[in-house]
Amino acid sequence: MPAAAQPTVRCRDALTDLVIDVFRLNGALLASGDALVADLGLTSARWQVLGAIAFSPVPLPVAHIARNMGLTRQAVQRSVDEMRVDGLVRLDPNPHHRRASLVRMTEQGEAAYRAASLRQESWADALAADLSSEDIEAARDLLRLLQRRLHGSAAPTPTAHGSKETC
Repeated sequence: MPAAAQPTVRCRDALTDLVIDVFRLNGALLASGDALVADLGLTSARWQVLGAIAFSPVPLPVAHIARNMGLTRQAVQRSVDEMRVDGLVRLDPNPHHRRASLVRMTEQGEAAYRAASLRQESWADALAADLSSEDIEAARDLLRLLQRRLHGSAAPTPTAHGSKETC
C-alpha cells in the first residue's frame, strides 16, 4: 500500500471502530436509562421525549420534537400516545396547524421528569468519575462535528492539530 494512503485507511478504520463503539454505547445508555427510570413510569424513549419538551422554550408538535432529537416522527408519536394514556403529557390545540397538536407535560409528567433528572445527576457523577472535563468535552465536540457532517452542515476543513495525524 502506498505510504500516502496509509493515513486514510487508518482514519477510516478508526472512524468505523468509533461508529461501532457509539452504537454499542447507545445500547448500553438505553438499557441503563431504562433501569434508572423504570419505576417512574418512564423508559429511555419517554424520558428523551420529556427532555425535548422540557428544554424547548415553546410547546412543540410531535414532528418538531422528533426533528430536534434526531428521531422518527412515528417513534415520538408512539411515545407521546403512550404517555398521554399514562397522564404524563397532554395535547393542546396548535394555532398554527389544525392537525399538529402541541405536546405539553402534565404535572405528573413534570414530576416524573424532575425525578429522572435528579437520578441522572448522580448517575452522571458516577459515570464521569476519574475522567477529565477536557476529555469529555473533546469527545462531545468530535461527536457534534460528525453529526454536523452527516447533516451536511460542516464540510471538512483543514485544522492545525500540532503533532496529531489528520486524515
